[in-house]
Amino acid sequence: MEKKLFLGIELGSTRIKATLIDESFIPQASGSYSWQDTLLDGYWTYSLDDVEKGLQSCYRDLKGNYRAKFAKALKKVDAIGVSAMMHGYLAFDRAGRLLAPFRTWRNTSTAEAAKELTSLFNFNIPQRWSVSHLYQAILNKESHVKDVAYMTTLAGYVHYILSHRNVLGVGDASGMFPIDSTTCNYDGKMADKFRKLTGFDVYSVFPEVLKAGEDAGFLTKEGALFLDPDGDLEEGAMLAPPEGDAGTGMSATNSVRKRTGNVSAGTSIFSMVVLERMMDTVHEEIDMVTTPTGSPVAMVHCNNCTSDMNAYVSVLNEAVELMGGESDLDELYRRLYRKALEASADASAFTVYNYISGEPVTGLSDGRPVIVRDRTKKASLADFVRAHLYSALATLAYGMYIMKGEGVEIDRLMGHGGLFRHPVTGAKFLASAVDAPVFTMKTAGEGGPYGMALLAAYRAIGHESLEDFLDNRVFKDAEGERMEPVEEEVKAFKAYLDRFINGMAVEKAAIEKF
Repeated sequence: MEKKLFLGIELGSTRIKATLIDESFIPQASGSYSWQDTLLDGYWTYSLDDVEKGLQSCYRDLKGNYRAKFAKALKKVDAIGVSAMMHGYLAFDRAGRLLAPFRTWRNTSTAEAAKELTSLFNFNIPQRWSVSHLYQAILNKESHVKDVAYMTTLAGYVHYILSHRNVLGVGDASGMFPIDSTTCNYDGKMADKFRKLTGFDVYSVFPEVLKAGEDAGFLTKEGALFLDPDGDLEEGAMLAPPEGDAGTGMSATNSVRKRTGNVSAGTSIFSMVVLERMMDTVHEEIDMVTTPTGSPVAMVHCNNCTSDMNAYVSVLNEAVELMGGESDLDELYRRLYRKALEASADASAFTVYNYISGEPVTGLSDGRPVIVRDRTKKASLADFVRAHLYSALATLAYGMYIMKGEGVEIDRLMGHGGLFRHPVTGAKFLASAVDAPVFTMKTAGEGGPYGMALLAAYRAIGHESLEDFLDNRVFKDAEGERMEPVEEEVKAFKAYLDRFINGMAVEKAAIEKF
């Protein structure tokens, strides 16, 4: 008897990735496709044509890897789940036509709307949330607004193509509009206020909300051909509720119980901590979202993480090639990460601002990468790399300090994403940044698509709570490493963070002048 197979797909900022797991929850095959957003008419966007092309290329890569490993075609998958970068603006008319190019989470053009809605709801509404984009379009008197019949997220859009169901997982929905965790639906009082303000009925315009494990439809014949134009993939697979990258990160790191948390670090970086209770104070630096089952989560989301460092690593790789060396980016990253451990504890020679785009956590609507060198200190490669890694964590740490001030307790913080492909350095620096133990697991590099594959498995074979399913069936024997914070290194990171915050005028001047 053949094992059941579960497919998780995630559309991230720089790659579309897919992971296929079996009943042992071990990855059996994977695929990927690289892509990049573009700046079109002032908005960061991806074309829906690229979504189709990328998904098909990613799946083709996965099924090719499956055939190479098992010497047979991949035809039957028991359950599928789709996740993607959260938030943004995908608005359609009644005929299903896209009314404006997809506006992603990366845009920081909705400050007016976010501020007004935060005041109206007494609940932090970030700029990247879908409701902020909708209300800003209303404030801007954009002509298409009158034709908006429904909105969704990128994951919801792909899920609709595969299943013809306009639904969202509650975690992804919580990045569109505030969720009431007692009902696991859009907050009724806030929805009423928004209807009175704009005339839009949230329950009609936004997708139906589902919890992890609930029926989100099945793969249609058309959906199977969309994903696999070769026609090998059979219709009929169960569909899990589509989730955002935050929810898949929680699932991939077993961080859905109260007092647990995770940090996803790649193109963007965010921390998520499952709360015992709602915080007393509204903080614009902290978002309130939910787990895939609707529990409240405090989230610090930063638009910028490793993109600036990646650019400099590419420059260093050019230098290697110039000297006749062999180009091996992954090995270069490994060596640079190890080199960073030799630096001064506070990376004293450099202060780096990694802001490729705007950063609402620190109040910036735009960004410019900036490096400041202390001319009294010796410049070294070790300090240069360590400063870039510290910069990737600095804005997150700034928000986490606020969370700690609210009395939020964290028993376990899991790290995943590209920053943790080299776990010792990434985990060590994160532990210093947040002054808490950091765990990384061997599956951490799998990230979002692995977490979505787990949610697909839960949809098909899970009968207990998601927390128990992950604890007792998926991660019972998981191997990983624990990195404890060291007091001296915590103080050193704080010294770097103080330089980073105190020198913010340099970043603001760069934005104004360049």
